[in-house]
Amino acid sequence: MTQIHDLSATRMAAAVRAREVSPVELADHYLARIERLDEQVGAYVTVTAERAREEARRAEKAVLDGDPVELPPLHGVPVPIKDLNMVDGVRMTFGSAVYAELTGFADDHVAARLAAAGTVLLGKTATPEFGLPCYTEGAVSPPARTPWDPSRSAGGSSGGAAAAVASGLAPVAQGSDGGGSIRIPSSVCGLFGIKPTRGRISQGPVIPDLFGLSTNGPIARTVRDAALMLDVMSGHMPGDLYRAPQADGPFLDRADRAPGRLRIARSLRPPVPDVEVHPDCVAAYEDASALIEELGHEVVELPQVLGSDLVPHFATLWGVMATMTPVPEGSEDLLQPLTRWLRGYGEKTTAPQLFQAHAALQGALRAAFPVMDGFDAILHPTLAMPPVPVGYFHDQDPEENFRRQTHFTPFCAMYNISGQPAVNVPLHWNGEGLPIGVMLAGRLGGEGTLISLSAQLEEARPWIGRKPPVWTA
Repeated sequence: MTQIHDLSATRMAAAVRAREVSPVELADHYLARIERLDEQVGAYVTVTAERAREEARRAEKAVLDGDPVELPPLHGVPVPIKDLNMVDGVRMTFGSAVYAELTGFADDHVAARLAAAGTVLLGKTATPEFGLPCYTEGAVSPPARTPWDPSRSAGGSSGGAAAAVASGLAPVAQGSDGGGSIRIPSSVCGLFGIKPTRGRISQGPVIPDLFGLSTNGPIARTVRDAALMLDVMSGHMPGDLYRAPQADGPFLDRADRAPGRLRIARSLRPPVPDVEVHPDCVAAYEDASALIEELGHEVVELPQVLGSDLVPHFATLWGVMATMTPVPEGSEDLLQPLTRWLRGYGEKTTAPQLFQAHAALQGALRAAFPVMDGFDAILHPTLAMPPVPVGYFHDQDPEENFRRQTHFTPFCAMYNISGQPAVNVPLHWNGEGLPIGVMLAGRLGGEGTLISLSAQLEEARPWIGRKPPVWTA
């Protein structure tokens, strides 16, 4: 029997416009599932039930009173916002006990764009403190867990967003990615996620992005849903430091367009030293390589372009980023041990050291881009390990915690450094029934190519029928 949460977001929006389903019915359905099931997966830190029902009632009235053609593209579709992004009048914690009682005083630009697209706010999804770790555990909410095995982490820092979509507690979700934070949870939750090109989506106005590492992006069950979300989230605002190359039309159209024959590089070599890629992740990578060749694309080995010498420079930027969220004097003891450790590292970094790290990364990229731009896409494992147990990182001392994180996700951060778009494609599940994603990165501004290729992969090896046990609960 088909249930409401079986519908894709694009199908849901069409059903609302056709008056086949009402926004009120959608909101009530998801709010009921959240109330009944969220305790199992820890997806939400705040649920905005009254606001969601009020927005749904207004959306329903607009459907009944107006012309369906004039309705915005996600009219009446429930969508949560990550708790690193502010929504005016809604609790905002940054995943930290320091901000447990903060109420949002403005809309982030991405939240405003999603509202303008007609979405109904279900609530705020869980994130780790200040979005710093690649897992979602902390003091503000229960751990976010992958519904494929709730003893294991949903990843981070968009762990709550991915847990919500994978569990049928939201049709799609907004996430953000500064070192893999969309692709990591998408991989461990069996979803399609897009980290767009730097500057595709405005980061403002609340959180500055001085280094250009982080960007907002969509997490979805299908390529078309993610493409539609990317369309409505994209745009520049005054004060943005970065601006992506203009797209050649809507991204949703690219999901319906064959990519043509592509030249795709691949690499299994982690840029982090002493990392051993798990056999399950190797199997997913080799399987994806074979499928891409079967579809008629050329697959070649990627020359080494970014080496392990860049890891300390990225760590320098990450430590300084940890200091960017203000912590009131006397509240430092409320911070998680990892956060305190990273902030201590960042506070010891001098201005010359920071600029030297930035210059070293930029210099490496100037040499790397001419090589990488020779390919339409680059394939890697998304992660070096299958989903890990809750506590695998969090229960360690900070230094070991950080080491484990870098070994778990050695492939993702290079594309935050470069600003290139990258996606997680959920093509593989291991013998334990756990999702193992593969990552495709593209040229700057090349989201359209990644979307077309991913849609082709999705058609050849559909994953929408794979659902964790909580899906039918």
